[in-house]
Amino acid sequence: MQLCEMNKEQLEKFRDEVKKEYDGYKALGLALNMTRGKPSAQQLDLTMGMLTALTENCKSEDGTDCRNYGILDGISEAKKLFAPMLGVSDDELIICGNSSLNIMYDMIMRCYVFGVDGDQKPWKDQGKIKWLCPVPGYDRHFAITEQFGFEMINIPTSETGPDMDMIEKLVSEDASIKGIWCVPMYANPTGITYSDETVKRFAALKPAAKDFRIFWDNAYCIHHLTDTPDKLLNIFDECKKLGSEDMVFEFASTSKVSFAGSGVAVMAASVKNVKYVDSLMTIQTIGYDKLNMLRHVRFFGSYEGMLEQMKKHRAIIAPKFRAVLDALDSGIAPLGIGTYTKPNGGYFVSFNTIDGCAKKVVALCKEAGVVMTGAGATFPYKKDPHDSNIRIAPTLPPVSELEQAMKVFVCAVKLATAEKLLESK
Repeated sequence: MQLCEMNKEQLEKFRDEVKKEYDGYKALGLALNMTRGKPSAQQLDLTMGMLTALTENCKSEDGTDCRNYGILDGISEAKKLFAPMLGVSDDELIICGNSSLNIMYDMIMRCYVFGVDGDQKPWKDQGKIKWLCPVPGYDRHFAITEQFGFEMINIPTSETGPDMDMIEKLVSEDASIKGIWCVPMYANPTGITYSDETVKRFAALKPAAKDFRIFWDNAYCIHHLTDTPDKLLNIFDECKKLGSEDMVFEFASTSKVSFAGSGVAVMAASVKNVKYVDSLMTIQTIGYDKLNMLRHVRFFGSYEGMLEQMKKHRAIIAPKFRAVLDALDSGIAPLGIGTYTKPNGGYFVSFNTIDGCAKKVVALCKEAGVVMTGAGATFPYKKDPHDSNIRIAPTLPPVSELEQAMKVFVCAVKLATAEKLLESK
């Protein structure tokens, strides 16, 4: 029987039984952490050979000594490695440091201080700035735009991507809307991939603001979990058909491919935008870590080599996703007390409780020794209007710990839901 069908007496009995189970978990003294989407040590071990990929030869293919200054936008062989990953040409790519989040922050800062292209007024001189935020979404994206004081507007999402009707209307009518965050493939936290129609509608946007920009964070473009991975339409191809390629900044990195703290981050943009960013970067830096770029090139060999590496990652993390989904399928679905995504890739499972239960579930988990991402974190200002969304991050713990953590999680959902339903009985 589903919980919503139970009468008060049945619910009280269910709650009491679940409470005993929950107290048993508390007595175990667990200390399990599922707060962030970190790669496991086993995944990081896959790349240890990169540390010895450079010996005495530290020169790039054009003879540049990578130990020295120079080459602002990245060595040529690194561009050849990453260009096919994003489906762009070498002159549409900038190879940066270790963090794509850092590049996104820098791009917001450049637009804010100097303007998007050198022709438009800086955002700081245009009064109130608004930003579109598909929800649930990536907490660190929202933290950036919150720090700059932008007014963030929630955009609902479905299995095809953000609500494009809403986006088209808002950007066409309001010139103070300057941008939108997007994780278009295996989105954080839902795991959905934007449909072809959604990508085409993004490319065809007619913003009132000439300096409106799409921040296309393609973080999980090669992070597949199945033999039938999702496919994402190339937004630059669609933009070029319409002459709108200047509207997009695309980002990616190897943070969950090589070493999480020592990967290589990249940005793709139109040739015009790349030249403009280069003109600002030449003041900011003499060049990013070319030795790290060269290490990645030598270790992977090619883009195909990077894809082979991702198959090894999949072998490690796919069973973890299966453990999460098995627990939800058996413990949650029959009771009708939550909905959740079943992604084909990425790093997260998005779970929705009934309204008003997410904070309680996370608190119960913490009290029993299982730390989850904070409820509300997947919304701007950490305010989930329904108090329902919880991001589950399966990748870091071993499967045995993950299975234990999911038992606690399922129990917490049952307990919080029963108590919530009893409030109205």
